[in-house]
Amino acid sequence: MKTKFLAATFGVLMGTTATAALAGTLDDVKNKGFVQCGVSQGLPGFSQPDSAGNWAGLDVDFCRSIASAIFNDPTKVKFTPLSAKERFTALQSGEIDVLSRNTTWTMSRDTKMGKFAGVMYYDGQGFMVRKSLGITSAKQLGGASVCTNTGTTTELNLADWFRSNKLDYKVVSFEKSEEVVKAYDAGRCDVLTTDASGLYAERLKLTKPDEHIVLPEIISKEPLGPMVRQGDDAWFNVVKWTYFALLNAEEMGVTKANAEETLAKTENPDIKRFLGKDGSFGVDIGLTNAWAFQIVKNMGNYGELFEKNIGTTSPLKISRGVNALWTKGGLQYAPPVR
Repeated sequence: MKTKFLAATFGVLMGTTATAALAGTLDDVKNKGFVQCGVSQGLPGFSQPDSAGNWAGLDVDFCRSIASAIFNDPTKVKFTPLSAKERFTALQSGEIDVLSRNTTWTMSRDTKMGKFAGVMYYDGQGFMVRKSLGITSAKQLGGASVCTNTGTTTELNLADWFRSNKLDYKVVSFEKSEEVVKAYDAGRCDVLTTDASGLYAERLKLTKPDEHIVLPEIISKEPLGPMVRQGDDAWFNVVKWTYFALLNAEEMGVTKANAEETLAKTENPDIKRFLGKDGSFGVDIGLTNAWAFQIVKNMGNYGELFEKNIGTTSPLKISRGVNALWTKGGLQYAPPVR
């Protein structure tokens, strides 16, 4: 009798646990009707509001892609601007559903602060200086004062690099990116350091952008990508496969302009699975089978988002480089929908 009682009790507990596990972020997002997305406080090309409060950028468009996958509506997103210091607390506390904010994937962050769903942008830390200093290499920065953000991998990389090159330097740090840029622009430091993509973005905010150069050295690996909380695999799957869908769409040649025609006419089995004509891949992760089609129809593919926000035709004029697809010599690679 005791054994049967324990077994029954265990079964009830397991059922309760399973039910609680299923009632995670995806259900919460569906119930409230929008995705709460944590973004930067303003980084051109990645996440930046205009004067009317409308957000734009690669990280912003990723959140809109998630909303497209879930609701078939890219407008069902609310944005929370976060400093580097605030971002992980906001994610872990449930203030936001996903963090899509130029955040570097590291071991400690991936094991303690959340789970990275992919690399939206492969980057590396660099340095920007005034052309008037006559500096052409970071190896000439001995004795310089350097402006940077507190609570970032940037500070750690800075210390490692100067120490390994036996150079002295002085840190001038601020919590908010806007404060860092203003201090550099006002001449309170000699050097501005952050991810190279960020340097090109921040240079646009300076009083005289053309008077500043980004030095050639890249001193770190900075794989930037979206994060979710640990312990919620259903939500992790949705965010991760939204990222993969953007890449797969580009590789297959499915674009915002041709998505509907491709859905109607394709006989390619890979594309049919991807667009939801075969299989139940969307239903299996809590969405509709048209989830990937909705992403591309509403937002476009990864290449389209890259070019619009930060590519060579944008104000940042960044080439694809290592962020090209693997088929074109880059690092961007996605598993198949199968």
